[in-house]
Amino acid sequence: MKKNFLPISFLSMLLLAFTACRKENTTWKNDWVAPIINDTLSLGNFYNDSTLIAGTNGTIDLDFSRTILDVGIADIVKIPDTSIVQIFHPTVAGLTIPPGFDVFNAVEEHSLSLPVIQLKKIRVYSGKITLKVYNPLNTIALYKVILPGVVKNGVVFEQSYSVPAGTQANPGTSTAILDVSGYEMDLRGINGTHFNVLRSQLNVKTDPLGPSINLNLSDEFKVEAEIENLKMDYALGYFGNQIISDTSILTVPYLDNITAGLLDLPSVNLQVEIENGMKVPIKGIISLIENTNTNNQTVSLTASSLGQPILISPAIGSWNTLQPSTNEIAFNATNSNVEQVLENLGSTYNLGYSIQLNPLGNVNGSWDEIFSTSRIKVKLKAQMPLQLMADGLTLQDTFDVNLKQTSPNISVVSGKLILEAMNAFPMQCEVKLSFLTDQGFTIEEVFGTSLIQSANYGAIDPVDGLRKKLSILEFVFPESLINSLDLIKKLKVEVQLNTPNPINGVNQTVAIPYGAFVGVKIKTAFQTKVSY
Repeated sequence: MKKNFLPISFLSMLLLAFTACRKENTTWKNDWVAPIINDTLSLGNFYNDSTLIAGTNGTIDLDFSRTILDVGIADIVKIPDTSIVQIFHPTVAGLTIPPGFDVFNAVEEHSLSLPVIQLKKIRVYSGKITLKVYNPLNTIALYKVILPGVVKNGVVFEQSYSVPAGTQANPGTSTAILDVSGYEMDLRGINGTHFNVLRSQLNVKTDPLGPSINLNLSDEFKVEAEIENLKMDYALGYFGNQIISDTSILTVPYLDNITAGLLDLPSVNLQVEIENGMKVPIKGIISLIENTNTNNQTVSLTASSLGQPILISPAIGSWNTLQPSTNEIAFNATNSNVEQVLENLGSTYNLGYSIQLNPLGNVNGSWDEIFSTSRIKVKLKAQMPLQLMADGLTLQDTFDVNLKQTSPNISVVSGKLILEAMNAFPMQCEVKLSFLTDQGFTIEEVFGTSLIQSANYGAIDPVDGLRKKLSILEFVFPESLINSLDLIKKLKVEVQLNTPNPINGVNQTVAIPYGAFVGVKIKTAFQTKVSY
């Protein structure tokens, strides 16, 4: 919606265009009326978003549902970048070995640094291993690196390298970057009884086309492996007693403009749902729900179930057939003060929670599973018809304006704003305008000469079926305000809302109809004096 008034300088240019040909000094007054706003304010832009939805009975429903926590496998299983070094020395000295001789073929185990987690198996979504091999022999060496238990499509990971000749002091080297995306890794070790163990096998053979060479005890055959950025889409094992806790902040920005008054909502239900999409038992605790408004008033939820542990069973199924388990806490007027929390009308909500994996320990023998589709979620849910009773509910906003007069020969003698409002909301509105300096100092306050009346005082439009009421009100500028136009830099608009019964005028609970709007036309009416 447009926010700025048409500057008086624009009106001045129009006047100068009509009077530029006059030579004699004279003074006269002119009445000028200029439209500045012709717009419609509705809730239509919010329909079908995360807040307002169309109800089944022709009204608008409030859907205050938010996901507070959403974690997956990458948040639970994190393998740090790991360096692995494998070194071999000959066990017999003084041997002369022929070309193509197997220097050695050995398997080693390497423990991954995972103090909390016990992994039996993972599948790598993305990651790499940077491999560097060293050759101390004065002939080319053929290195074969095998990772037993690391398999893709039934094929074990294997890479071969031809490493140039070198010496003990200056060995030949070869470096390669290995993509391990899509590989499954068995981390149970050689005997299949361990966890977090990666196996490697190194086979070194001299060049079949090279010379015979001497093999010494001091010859050092080395492999360095850097495992980096390992991300998984599947993990099997025991994931410890990890705890995820936080206080999340939710905001409803348009409530920042509410400064005073009361809002009475109908009975509401607020649910907090914990969803477990991992094949791991978890425990959840909701420790805090509170709302803070623009006056820094905070209302905290009180309920017997707040702070109590909730046990959620593991999910069932696997991959695309995975079915999460859920548990829910419901807060209503009978078991909590949830209505007072929502009626505090604050734009900021704080929700404290805690999620613990395996609260009873390793009861599944390290056979828990997490898939790429597994998620643990905490959801805040509240849905109700948008029915309310407003009693002096006050909203305000401030806009930049420019009413500076640029011509010394033209001055404003009197003026007013004329507002026409076609209101389809069942709310009555009193409007006050405050004219401010650039520093926020109030120069004048001007009230409308009447109210924007509730649609309940109007008639039903047969075209769209909405009840509507037309109101016309004026904001007359006092002389002191006319004399201070050059100082006005901001306009504060303050509206006070009520929902009166059209029969007795007492505020009542009303439902907001689907399609409700306020059609607004605003024009300026200034009387100017031109002097030459």
